[in-house]
Amino acid sequence: MGLNIVLVEPEIPQNTGNIVRTCSLTNTTLHLVKPLGFSVEDKYLKRAGLDYWHLVEIHYYDSFDELKEKYFHENFYYATTKGRKIYTDIDYIDECFIVFGKETKGLSDEILNKSWEKTIKIPMKEGIKRSLNLANSVNIILFEALRQLKFPYLE
Repeated sequence: MGLNIVLVEPEIPQNTGNIVRTCSLTNTTLHLVKPLGFSVEDKYLKRAGLDYWHLVEIHYYDSFDELKEKYFHENFYYATTKGRKIYTDIDYIDECFIVFGKETKGLSDEILNKSWEKTIKIPMKEGIKRSLNLANSVNIILFEALRQLKFPYLE
Protein backbone atom coordinates (compact mmCIF):
# COMPACT_ATOMS: atom_id res chain seq x y z
CA MET A 1 0.00 0.00 0.00
CA GLY A 2 1.10 3.55 -0.60
CA LEU A 3 2.09 5.79 -3.45
CA ASN A 4 4.81 5.12 -6.00
CA ILE A 5 7.31 7.54 -7.50
CA VAL A 6 9.03 6.52 -10.73
CA LEU A 7 12.21 8.19 -11.96
CA VAL A 8 12.98 7.35 -15.58
CA GLU A 9 16.72 7.61 -16.25
CA PRO A 10 17.55 10.14 -13.51
CA GLU A 11 20.87 11.90 -14.10
CA ILE A 12 21.75 13.94 -11.01
CA PRO A 13 22.64 11.97 -7.87
CA GLN A 14 21.71 14.74 -5.44
CA ASN A 15 18.17 14.89 -6.83
CA THR A 16 17.69 11.14 -6.45
CA GLY A 17 19.17 11.26 -2.96
CA ASN A 18 16.72 13.98 -1.96
CA ILE A 19 13.85 11.99 -3.45
CA VAL A 20 14.97 8.93 -1.49
CA ARG A 21 14.74 11.02 1.66
CA THR A 22 11.23 12.24 0.75
CA CYS A 23 10.05 8.72 -0.10
CA SER A 24 11.41 7.30 3.15
CA LEU A 25 9.58 9.93 5.21
CA THR A 26 6.27 9.47 3.37
CA ASN A 27 6.14 5.66 3.05
CA THR A 28 6.38 6.03 -0.72
CA THR A 29 7.96 3.34 -2.89
CA LEU A 30 10.64 4.51 -5.33
CA HIS A 31 11.11 2.91 -8.75
CA LEU A 32 14.30 3.71 -10.68
CA VAL A 33 14.44 3.01 -14.42
CA LYS A 34 17.89 2.52 -15.93
CA PRO A 35 20.16 3.74 -17.26
CA LEU A 36 20.95 5.84 -14.22
CA GLY A 37 23.29 8.78 -14.71
CA PHE A 38 25.27 7.77 -11.62
CA SER A 39 26.20 4.81 -9.48
CA VAL A 40 23.95 4.02 -6.53
CA GLU A 41 27.17 3.95 -4.56
CA ASP A 42 27.87 7.58 -5.51
CA LYS A 43 28.97 9.60 -2.48
CA TYR A 44 26.77 12.56 -3.52
CA LEU A 45 23.76 10.29 -3.83
CA LYS A 46 24.37 8.82 -0.40
CA ARG A 47 25.04 12.22 1.15
CA ALA A 48 21.83 13.71 -0.25
CA GLY A 49 19.81 10.73 1.00
CA LEU A 50 21.70 10.80 4.29
CA ASP A 51 20.83 7.76 6.34
CA TYR A 52 17.39 7.20 4.82
CA TRP A 53 18.33 4.54 2.25
CA HIS A 54 17.39 1.62 4.48
CA LEU A 55 13.97 3.19 5.18
CA VAL A 56 12.69 3.26 1.59
CA GLU A 57 11.59 0.45 -0.69
CA ILE A 58 13.47 0.87 -3.98
CA HIS A 59 12.98 -1.18 -7.14
CA TYR A 60 15.23 -1.09 -10.22
CA TYR A 61 14.22 -1.77 -13.83
CA ASP A 62 16.20 -2.10 -17.02
CA SER A 63 13.49 -0.28 -18.99
CA PHE A 64 10.21 1.55 -18.52
CA ASP A 65 8.48 -1.23 -20.45
CA GLU A 66 9.65 -3.71 -17.80
CA LEU A 67 8.02 -1.62 -15.05
CA LYS A 68 4.79 -1.18 -17.05
CA GLU A 69 4.57 -4.92 -17.73
CA LYS A 70 4.92 -5.67 -14.03
CA TYR A 71 2.27 -3.11 -12.98
CA PHE A 72 0.07 -3.12 -16.09
CA HIS A 73 -3.13 -2.93 -14.03
CA GLU A 74 -2.08 0.12 -11.98
CA ASN A 75 -2.93 3.77 -12.46
CA PHE A 76 -0.07 5.89 -13.89
CA TYR A 77 0.33 9.67 -14.15
CA TYR A 78 3.12 11.29 -16.16
CA ALA A 79 4.64 14.57 -14.99
CA THR A 80 5.78 16.74 -17.88
CA THR A 81 5.95 20.43 -18.71
CA LYS A 82 3.75 19.49 -21.70
CA GLY A 83 1.07 17.96 -19.46
CA ARG A 84 -2.58 18.25 -20.39
CA LYS A 85 -3.90 18.66 -16.83
CA ILE A 86 -2.64 20.56 -13.81
CA TYR A 87 -1.46 18.16 -11.11
CA THR A 88 -4.16 19.36 -8.69
CA ASP A 89 -6.93 18.43 -11.16
CA ILE A 90 -6.25 14.71 -10.72
CA ASP A 91 -7.99 12.47 -8.19
CA TYR A 92 -5.07 10.38 -6.97
CA ILE A 93 -5.70 6.89 -5.66
CA ASP A 94 -3.66 4.80 -3.27
CA GLU A 95 -0.96 2.77 -5.00
CA CYS A 96 -0.90 4.97 -8.12
CA PHE A 97 2.38 5.62 -9.91
CA ILE A 98 3.63 9.16 -10.58
CA VAL A 99 6.30 9.12 -13.30
CA PHE A 100 9.05 11.70 -13.81
CA GLY A 101 11.65 11.92 -16.58
CA LYS A 102 15.32 12.74 -16.59
CA GLU A 103 16.43 16.20 -15.54
CA THR A 104 17.71 17.36 -18.94
CA LYS A 105 14.98 16.05 -21.26
CA GLY A 106 11.99 14.91 -19.23
CA LEU A 107 10.00 11.90 -20.36
CA SER A 108 10.59 10.54 -23.84
CA ASP A 109 8.11 11.04 -26.68
CA GLU A 110 7.79 7.24 -26.78
CA ILE A 111 6.38 7.22 -23.23
CA LEU A 112 4.30 10.38 -23.63
CA ASN A 113 2.75 9.39 -26.96
CA LYS A 114 1.15 6.37 -25.27
CA SER A 115 -0.11 8.39 -22.30
CA TRP A 116 -1.18 11.96 -23.16
CA GLU A 117 -4.51 11.60 -21.36
CA LYS A 118 -2.61 10.83 -18.13
CA THR A 119 -0.09 13.69 -18.32
CA ILE A 120 0.09 16.28 -15.55
CA LYS A 121 2.01 19.50 -15.10
CA ILE A 122 2.94 22.04 -12.49
CA PRO A 123 1.94 25.52 -13.72
CA MET A 124 4.93 27.75 -14.38
CA LYS A 125 5.68 31.10 -15.94
CA GLU A 126 5.49 30.97 -19.72
CA GLY A 127 8.43 31.64 -22.00
CA ILE A 128 11.12 30.11 -19.82
CA LYS A 129 12.77 27.01 -21.23
CA ARG A 130 13.74 25.69 -17.82
CA SER A 131 11.52 23.94 -15.31
CA LEU A 132 11.54 23.23 -11.60
CA ASN A 133 14.17 20.99 -10.09
CA LEU A 134 13.22 17.30 -10.24
CA ALA A 135 13.28 16.78 -6.46
CA ASN A 136 11.10 19.87 -5.96
CA SER A 137 8.63 18.69 -8.61
CA VAL A 138 8.38 15.26 -6.98
CA ASN A 139 7.69 16.88 -3.60
CA ILE A 140 5.01 19.21 -4.95
CA ILE A 141 3.04 16.48 -6.73
CA LEU A 142 3.61 13.77 -4.13
CA PHE A 143 2.34 15.94 -1.29
CA GLU A 144 -0.76 16.89 -3.28
CA ALA A 145 -1.50 13.19 -3.76
CA LEU A 146 -0.86 12.52 -0.06
CA ARG A 147 -3.08 15.46 0.92
CA GLN A 148 -5.93 14.13 -1.19
CA LEU A 149 -5.54 10.72 0.41
CA LYS A 150 -5.51 12.36 3.88
CA PHE A 151 -1.82 11.56 4.47
CA PRO A 152 -2.15 7.78 4.79
CA TYR A 153 0.38 5.96 6.95
CA LEU A 154 1.72 9.27 8.29
CA GLU A 155 1.42 10.88 11.70
